[in-house]
Amino acid sequence: MNFSESTPVITTTKPPSSLYFPVFETLTEAQPGSLLQAKSAPTEAHASVHSKTKRLIDILGALVGLVITALVAIPVAIAILFDDPGPILYSQIRCGVNGHPFRIWKFRSMIMDADKLKHLVNNEAKGNIFKSKNDPRITRIGRFLRRTSLDELPQFWNVLMGDMSLVGTRPPTVDEVIRYRKHHWKRLNVKPGMTGEWQVHGRSNVQDFEDIVKMDVDYQQKWSIGYDFQLIFKTILVVLKKQGAC
Repeated sequence: MNFSESTPVITTTKPPSSLYFPVFETLTEAQPGSLLQAKSAPTEAHASVHSKTKRLIDILGALVGLVITALVAIPVAIAILFDDPGPILYSQIRCGVNGHPFRIWKFRSMIMDADKLKHLVNNEAKGNIFKSKNDPRITRIGRFLRRTSLDELPQFWNVLMGDMSLVGTRPPTVDEVIRYRKHHWKRLNVKPGMTGEWQVHGRSNVQDFEDIVKMDVDYQQKWSIGYDFQLIFKTILVVLKKQGAC
């Protein structure tokens, strides 16, 4: 396999809002002396963020999802430990509405310290996302978990806590957000979702970040409670057919 190593390029900002301070404190600690020049400011959150009906659906869906998660947790945990001993759960800082940071949870699908080895893996995607179809850091059981989306079940906790929604944008990592251009921030006007346009229209087959941005903006324009239910139903079909999974 070909290995490539890249150095992050800082193109963003001193925090345009107090919401960003935790994110940018992390960035400046990781890269002392970096110059942060503001290029954009957060806009008003999308109507879906303030919808009580959507929030109620999220809570009910998260409670059902957490029951399902509890039922599969033991066999998944045993499989993870047997395949690659270590923590059952994996967490990472992601960026939510207007870049507000939160800790996302998943069943661990990679080897220990996988984040530290990321720079050794060739990124096959274009833009501010990272994808590698045959990422050597993914364990054997991890490939199964990702193919069936079982690795994402702990995110129902994020939904219950209000950091995420059942339907929304793909939750970006901090190192992705620091490279955002002005128009990219529009995708953060909604909560990150366990599913969304990208999940229904290709999942891991979507290789260009600009396509993801377009889908996220389209979602905001089309959004309604009914449309959320459409995407949830389509996601179930996609997962069952294992379309576009890693």
